[in-house]
Amino acid sequence: MNIIVCVKQVPDTAAEIVPTADGAAIQTQDIPWVMNPYDEYALEEALRIKEREGGSVTAICMGPERALSTVRTAAAMGADNIVHLSDAAFEGSDAHATAAVLAAAIKGMEYDLIWCGKMAVDDACGYVGTALAELLGLPHIAAAVKVELADGKVTAHRETEAGTAVLRCPLPAVLTAEKGLNEPRYPKAIDIMKAKRKEVQTKDAAAVGVSAEAVGAAGSATRVVKLERPPERGGGTVIEAPVGEAVARLVRALREEAKVL
Repeated sequence: MNIIVCVKQVPDTAAEIVPTADGAAIQTQDIPWVMNPYDEYALEEALRIKEREGGSVTAICMGPERALSTVRTAAAMGADNIVHLSDAAFEGSDAHATAAVLAAAIKGMEYDLIWCGKMAVDDACGYVGTALAELLGLPHIAAAVKVELADGKVTAHRETEAGTAVLRCPLPAVLTAEKGLNEPRYPKAIDIMKAKRKEVQTKDAAAVGVSAEAVGAAGSATRVVKLERPPERGGGTVIEAPVGEAVARLVRALREEAKVL
């Protein structure tokens, strides 16, 4: 079984994120970059399927030069092939333009299953996997926490407020991974060293067959209006009074000041 996994490089969630002066982006200097955690679940599941069923796993990542470290992490985890989509024309792509680039690159590849993370932790959009399925004309199941393959079909379990939903569709298909699907492996030191020497297929806009006008900021239907840090939290208020009076003052403060009642 040939599996493609779409991975994204994102800022480490432990990093301090500071908007640029104009609020249009974040300051990227000195930020540690990592593979999107949800994509790690997707890659781990693809590797486990390969280990059971045979075949190959290809990790594909769209991003600037620094994203090479993410595809090499994928190789260290066990991906057989790594593809880096890199072009200045891709910069500024929104979720749909990103899905369009990925779809164009994947159309020329052989696959039985495509995995994405449920969402990226930097924008929490959760759109790319669904859009990719639509652009490729494939069935799609989102937020899978358990997956079974049999008779040319995939059965995926997903958690809902009402319980567990079980969905089935034919292959090829696009699935997105939810937290709890598995526990991603840690690459061994020797595999990290081997990944540094692994061949990377680097493709630009011309190689995947997309025009500069259809991707990047020019091909995006949405744009970031402004990024700003959340307001600093003020100190709490201590009400020192007998219980009855304290409760009355608390209710009044919640209604008139906090506006939550």
